Amino acid sequence: MDMLSGDAIAGAGLREWRKLAQGLHARYAVPDFAGGARFVAAIGSVGDAHGHYPRVSMGPGYVDLKLSTADAIYRDDDGVEHIVEWVTQRDVDTAAAITACAGDLGLTAEPDAVSVIELGLDTADSSQIAPFWAALLTGDADARGRGTPGDEIRDATGRSPNLWFGDAPEASGQRFHLEVYVPRSVAAARLAAALAAGGTIVDDSESPGLTVLADSQGNLAVLCVAEPALPED
Repeated sequence: MDMLSGDAIAGAGLREWRKLAQGLHARYAVPDFAGGARFVAAIGSVGDAHGHYPRVSMGPGYVDLKLSTADAIYRDDDGVEHIVEWVTQRDVDTAAAITACAGDLGLTAEPDAVSVIELGLDTADSSQIAPFWAALLTGDADARGRGTPGDEIRDATGRSPNLWFGDAPEASGQRFHLEVYVPRSVAAARLAAALAAGGTIVDDSESPGLTVLADSQGNLAVLCVAEPALPED
């Protein structure tokens, strides 16, 4: 199934979900563990109906959900097809059904609370080192190249964060950095909090999509807003 564009995802009007990194993410407040378990069971029924299931994690007072399609199709400028992890119509339809399910259970969405952490590693030759990092992070040296046509490392079980490779002619100084994805609605506040806590802006030429920050010792991180703005009501 073809991956969806940002505009198509925004046009679906999924106001309880946020597109961060490769997937759709949602958090729902639940009264207690039993209430969370009932919600997860109901989500299972939704997944059965759609033949598609979210990744679920549950903690005190919340259930977190991620929807993505592991075999979405991306076509590059030459028309070559790549199999990537991304959002497809299957995810949009399932998300809408889960939203309706949550409403039936009287649950409240907390879309501003979702976030995604990924890793970035600058290197002059990702193909040389990707097998090592794939084997170390996932146990499988071939667990790479999903999510982009490149060497990105992705643990299909979700145990480890995705690892991206950035181009660097000669690696020097800091090579690893965190990529922190947050909803557009909280990006300005998160940036302000980081600056107030001693951070500085290194590069905001691609803000608000990407803002490169540094802590007081010069360690880099990237604040990412990889979601389209929702249409106005």
